[in-house]
Amino acid sequence: MRIVSLLPSATEICFALGAGDDVVGVTFECDYPAAARSRRIVSTTALPEGLAPGEIDAAVRRMVAAGEDLYHLDAGALRELDPDVVITQDLCAVCAIDVTDVDEALDYLGCRAEVASTDPHNLTEVLDSIETIGKAIGRDSTQLVESLRTRLGADLRGGGRLALLEWTDPPFAPGHWLPEMVTLAGGVSVLGAAGERSKAISWQEVAAAEPDVVVSAPCGFGLDGAAELTELLMGELPADIPVWAVDANGYFARPGPRLVDGVEVLATILQGATPDAAVARRLR
Repeated sequence: MRIVSLLPSATEICFALGAGDDVVGVTFECDYPAAARSRRIVSTTALPEGLAPGEIDAAVRRMVAAGEDLYHLDAGALRELDPDVVITQDLCAVCAIDVTDVDEALDYLGCRAEVASTDPHNLTEVLDSIETIGKAIGRDSTQLVESLRTRLGADLRGGGRLALLEWTDPPFAPGHWLPEMVTLAGGVSVLGAAGERSKAISWQEVAAAEPDVVVSAPCGFGLDGAAELTELLMGELPADIPVWAVDANGYFARPGPRLVDGVEVLATILQGATPDAAVARRLR
């Protein structure tokens, strides 16, 4: 089987299900596991390089309002790879190529690949999406899903009010599965609503939520990038409370198996302990 994955999370899921050798095409963001980097890139961003967070937010808003594509699909590469399955999403126009655009491209190319689309809004649906991808690529997902479900059901005994930021300029209250992750970690998510979309808020709203700890997880950034962005905004955050930056790409933003690790990271922070230094960094 020949698989093209247009989602970093789907690429991770394919490898976790033992289908890594079948993955022939990926996006420019697919970086986990490391072997994914050796696959042909078929999707790239339309955003200019080197933009600051506020500039990224403004550019995305402008392009979405104008109906412009945020991603470029390499039709030539797609034709040459001749996939049996293409995995994409119908969740967020900012996250990856939309399923409609993929269908249109395949029709144009005369490609008969099966298109598998995922649309998870919460952790249960994330697990369901693993099963969906497993069925599409002919792999049994039972063991992986059950192991993740067992870990999510553990009593992690965290505690406290946690403000999780999904973006830094402007600050975004978290949506989809992120508030649920805080709850499963034993904390109270003082920003955002589980299953809903993330939304821009003010720094005054962050302070008014009276968090005991702030965790910054800017979508699209690893730990170093998240720490750098958060350091720039420390003056906007409530004083005298812990502030952490985390690897958002690896453990929070992508709806894949490592979200469970992210829950455990939040629990460790809420317990007053120190998570793996490769995943989280305390800034204050």
